[in-house]
Amino acid sequence: MKLSPLIPALAAIMLAAALPAAAQEADKAAAIALADKAAAVIEKKGVEEACKDFADPEGGYIQGQLYVVVQDMQCKMICNAAVPKMNGKDMLALKDANGKLFPQAMRDVAQSGKGGWVDYVWPNPASGALENKSAYVRKAGDKYSLSVGIYQKK
Repeated sequence: MKLSPLIPALAAIMLAAALPAAAQEADKAAAIALADKAAAVIEKKGVEEACKDFADPEGGYIQGQLYVVVQDMQCKMICNAAVPKMNGKDMLALKDANGKLFPQAMRDVAQSGKGGWVDYVWPNPASGALENKSAYVRKAGDKYSLSVGIYQKK
């Protein structure tokens, strides 16, 4: 029985389609791991010392496009390694490009006591373009929402 020459081509197309999904899952796992690691540092050192570690390029908390963001439960930015000018600012009314109040959504996920994902649109510092982003959010200590985001692969 002779196989159709289309079968290898179809297999290649299916594999190519599966690769971005597999990479996305790896990115999600890395984001969760980094968030869990960062939350443990906040518990151990306190938020001020932890934020110094998060901002240090050699500290292991900035991993390519992954970085740690901490806000308090009133949506005040405590530390953002990628955009430090946001530190200390009230994020309660901050909206993404589609009008979503994503800091509030992040706070709500953190307050639930369960980790979860919040989707929003945000400028990618590597490309400068607005891109879909998902952030893994969890509670850190009693007073903080901690997030690590990934840009969606196309």
